[in-house]
Amino acid sequence: MAKNTPIYIQIHDSIKQKIENGEWQVGQQLPSERDLSETFNVSRMTLRQAIQTLADEGILDKRVGSGTYVASQRVVEKMSGPTSFTEIMESQGRIPSSKTIAYYSTMPSQSEIEKLKLEEGEKVIRMERIRYADNVPICFEVATIPDNLARKFSKEDITTAFYQTLTEHEYVVGTSEHTISATVATEKISEYLSVKRGSAILRLRQVTYFDDKMPFEYVRTQYAGSRFEFYMEK
Repeated sequence: MAKNTPIYIQIHDSIKQKIENGEWQVGQQLPSERDLSETFNVSRMTLRQAIQTLADEGILDKRVGSGTYVASQRVVEKMSGPTSFTEIMESQGRIPSSKTIAYYSTMPSQSEIEKLKLEEGEKVIRMERIRYADNVPICFEVATIPDNLARKFSKEDITTAFYQTLTEHEYVVGTSEHTISATVATEKISEYLSVKRGSAILRLRQVTYFDDKMPFEYVRTQYAGSRFEFYMEK
């Protein structure tokens, strides 16, 4: 792993590896924050950042008042075609908008390397934003894009109309893979989406590919359950 990989990403990858190796089984409770922070020789704040990232990816399950567990395996349903928030909102006659919380270049997590098929040492752009419909917060989104693609465009191009920008530059967006699961709103998500802590949240993970099957975007989105629903046609 590259020397400049953030500590919390290194811890994230180490915990994920332990789960994949079977050291921690599905449904098993992880050691306490205190024990884990001592094991990895880091502060609790750094450890929590790694744990929260794993929870956002659906790998861990944080239960209020109980602890953190290896998430249970879930049924994976496929949805047809890439999901564009802007297109969905406009098709329903609603006005989409967004607020960018963070936009930065960083070393990828192991999950991002796997999903985007990244080369050793390749960086990514990670973007965090709140998406709105008619000024009502609908979801919180974390999108990861390979840096070698993102650097071809401006920050505004990517944060406001990424798919449109790709099309205008003759990129052809192909298929996408989706995983949907359920969780509850953390303190941060409840603040972002203006819902009560513990409210139902729909979590979508999406990998989108160009027509040559090369992945170019990995998105983790948390939707306010009371404001959004998915449906599938077969």
